[in-house]
Amino acid sequence: MAKTFSGKTVITILCRTFGFFVVSQKGSHVKLRKRVADTTITTIIPLHRELSSGTLKGILQLAQIEENDFRNTAK
Repeated sequence: MAKTFSGKTVITILCRTFGFFVVSQKGSHVKLRKRVADTTITTIIPLHRELSSGTLKGILQLAQIEENDFRNTAK
């Protein structure tokens, strides 16, 4: 069974490991941003206790991070 993550855990991993920073929060959703060369990568993370696998995949797709890379750093 795949490991599940909370929104807070995902934010921590993305900020510490992948160089994102918190831009804003509106309700239960946090916006993260990262600058890479001339582009800006933005992703939104809901602060749920447990994120579904589809939600996590969507977050990582917006963040342009492979799911395997994310899960390997989360160990």
